[in-house]
Amino acid sequence: RPSGGSGRSVPRCAPPDAVVWPQDVAQVQELAALCHRHRVPMVPFGTGTGLEGGVNAVQGGVCFDLSRMAAISELSLEDFSVAVEPGVTRKALNSHLRGTGLWFPVGTVGAGRAAGLKGCWGGPGVL
Repeated sequence: RPSGGSGRSVPRCAPPDAVVWPQDVAQVQELAALCHRHRVPMVPFGTGTGLEGGVNAVQGGVCFDLSRMAAISELSLEDFSVAVEPGVTRKALNSHLRGTGLWFPVGTVGAGRAAGLKGCWGGPGVL
């Protein structure tokens, strides 16, 4: 149950009360509105390494496991950018980029999720 409260962070990871697997933005919006209306905490999940806190539902709530949202929707070779959903892995992104002369070189996360990394890192891994 990787999206259900696993991790190696301090304090110990607490599992959520429930896990949902939305498959598109509309489902995320609908589930988020429902959680907000009922004042239920939301915990997003994407990378799956568990090394940086991952799913730590210290107040319970619902884990939004976004791993099934894995579309690569836009690629611009002119400005070296790509739009991906949160479930896109680095391996899948590099496969998509093959033949373009571009690649996503972040090597510290194995085949981890590319979506969270590209928005947070300003180093050579940013396309």
